Amino acid sequence: MRKHVKGNVSWVGYLDWELESFHGDDYSIINGSSQNAYLIEEEKTVLIDTVWTPHRFDFVENLKKEIDLNKIDFIVANHGECDHSGSLTALMEEIPNTPIYCTANAVKSIEGQYGKRGWDFHVVKTGDSIDIGNGKKLVFVEMRMLHWPDSMATYMTGDNILFSNDAFGQHYAVEELFNDKADQCLLWKEAMKYFANILNPFAPILQKKLEEIAGFNLQFDMIAPSHGAIWRENPLQIVEKYAQWAKAYQENQVTVVYDTMWEGTAKIAHKIADSIHIKSPDTTVKVFNISKSDKNEVMTEVFKSKAVAVGSPTVGCGVLSSVAGWLEFLRQLKFKNKKAAAFGCYGWSGECVKVLKEQLKSAGFNVIDEEVKPLWNPKEEDNERIEVLVDSLLK
Repeated sequence: MRKHVKGNVSWVGYLDWELESFHGDDYSIINGSSQNAYLIEEEKTVLIDTVWTPHRFDFVENLKKEIDLNKIDFIVANHGECDHSGSLTALMEEIPNTPIYCTANAVKSIEGQYGKRGWDFHVVKTGDSIDIGNGKKLVFVEMRMLHWPDSMATYMTGDNILFSNDAFGQHYAVEELFNDKADQCLLWKEAMKYFANILNPFAPILQKKLEEIAGFNLQFDMIAPSHGAIWRENPLQIVEKYAQWAKAYQENQVTVVYDTMWEGTAKIAHKIADSIHIKSPDTTVKVFNISKSDKNEVMTEVFKSKAVAVGSPTVGCGVLSSVAGWLEFLRQLKFKNKKAAAFGCYGWSGECVKVLKEQLKSAGFNVIDEEVKPLWNPKEEDNERIEVLVDSLLK
């Protein structure tokens, strides 16, 4: 079922209330999601993006109920990832000669995933445009590495809509479609989670792209991403947030992340949190056992933090695999301007803190020298070490 967006633009996507994970199992979905596709019906009829491969047949059948597919003059593929391009195979079987406008990298991506099928690709780059009639046109803007090399956005003049693809989105299902109809707490929580877990590695590129788009002096009445709510009420508020988040964002928060074998390391984690609260009552403190917590939710809290403390006991001359895997994810996200401390118990060789410090440095954190590394379990004398560690972390 189509939903009206503005003028002659309709939403023809897929609301996925039951989705629980994305990017394999690498991103958790808690509040549903959507794959947003858009139908423009001016003098020319244009389809902007499709939906994920599992829903391709439903997408095509639903689209048939709204329009004669042969009336589609061309398709815009803003991004080749299968949550956006996944219905092309089913759709192009119905209308095989329909032109597809996309970047050169998108051609490689789409053909790499679905094979060379002889589709009529039209390669575009930043500044290229196409007239769609009624005094309106589509203007293309390459968005390389936001978050794939093939990504682009499409701006519709007249209605002043930016179809932004993966930028400015959220994995959040909003039946009412628009940001002003969404639960504001959930909307902003999911927008930040999306940025922290997917887009933050490309923050320097994003800052330059935001400056480039601002230089176009375009008016934005709506920003229509490929996931989540469409920004129609003060649409630039999400752009302003992205500009803020992209500059090594932090709040007055410290996050403690750990895993434990026989609770010794857990005791240190909670004593660190207690000490932070006593020494700096205005600082938010959050504590997570990484093996029992959602890693994407934890990573969002790290994104908000000015410092982290990470703990693991020594296992096999290293750290617990739950912590090691989480640290690799942390490295990929490229957080900047954050302090870190390491702690953990040991019974024999005691490499845990050394390994944690090396991994945190590799992830770009400013690692303090102070550490807490009790033999077997924390003792009374370790409380002083915790106090010194906290002082350095908060300094």
